[in-house]
Amino acid sequence: MEVIREELELIRDQFGDERRTEITANSADINIEDLINQEDVVVTLSHQGYVKYQPLTDYEAQRRGGKGKSAARIKEEDFIDRLLVANTHDTILCFSSRGRLYWMKVYQLPEASRGARGRPIVNLLPLEADERITAILPVREYEEGVNVFMATASGTVKKTALTEFSRPRSAGIIAVNLNEGDELIGVDLTSGQDEVMLFSAAGKVVRFKEDAVRAMGRTATGVRGIKLAENDSVVSLIIPRGEGAILTVTQNGYGKRTAAAEYPTKSRATQGVISIKVTERNGSVVGAVQVDDCDQIMMITDAGTLVRTRVSEVSIVGRNTQGVILIRTAEDENVVGLQRVAEPVDDEELDAIDGSAAEGDDDIAPEADTDDDIAEDEE
Repeated sequence: MEVIREELELIRDQFGDERRTEITANSADINIEDLINQEDVVVTLSHQGYVKYQPLTDYEAQRRGGKGKSAARIKEEDFIDRLLVANTHDTILCFSSRGRLYWMKVYQLPEASRGARGRPIVNLLPLEADERITAILPVREYEEGVNVFMATASGTVKKTALTEFSRPRSAGIIAVNLNEGDELIGVDLTSGQDEVMLFSAAGKVVRFKEDAVRAMGRTATGVRGIKLAENDSVVSLIIPRGEGAILTVTQNGYGKRTAAAEYPTKSRATQGVISIKVTERNGSVVGAVQVDDCDQIMMITDAGTLVRTRVSEVSIVGRNTQGVILIRTAEDENVVGLQRVAEPVDDEELDAIDGSAAEGDDDIAPEADTDDDIAEDEE
């Protein structure tokens, strides 16, 4: 033992030096985002509010005419309402019917397989009773010159710079200050040079330049976008892009496509022009979407019936028409919702779905484009 001691002391004297490292009690700050791999994923939100993401690689490229793959196996009364491609580090802006904004990172959403429904978004966000998400927008960077354009049921519109929403808060914030009884019905990103279309339940539409609305702060209420008649309300906001037609559906199951070019650009805060001829026969408008020939749409009734059909089967007619029967509703049954389906099914599956469109020239109301069809353009 003494020999070992002497040898160790000799080594210490020959090779020993001062400690070069320092031991401290501090812990390093680790950002969980730094541990998340960056990859492109597919985010889906169903009509009943189930949200998830899955790797983009789950969707292999296919030849034209392929059957494709379903994004989720969901219940018959549900369907994919929103589908978007985003990076795991992107932020999802979630706008609610009460005019509030909530933030979520994509990686905070549940990752699930194609066969899973995901999780209810109400379990991920601090939503209040009767509050629902009306729009989700993916944001990678809060760019200058990009705006968030919002519309409410009362016809109010508001434009706010995207940079105003660059500071997330866990409890959410007010995106638009709503008057009592009003609700947020649509949100989209704009460039400052876009056009805006507002569709009302009474069959009116106003189309105006985006720059007719000045940018406002977060807590502002907004300005009038369309002059509504008594008991009328806005049902859809569209920022028209490309050459796609406008598809409109009414309460009694009628619908039609009209070329976007047939909707003239007018001044903001006017009554606009006729979008679809509303009568007792076809009922009030429940929604409008911009579509292409290859798209499909889903209609929902208050009895829980869902009808999915090809856009190409819907007649293209003028503005001042009632449209054709897209879904035959039972007595006291009304269509209450319209959505462009985010991920169309293949033709064989669609042919197996009951309630395909029933078209016929006798279902089309006579078209008469006269000066009387155009409402006053008053400020």
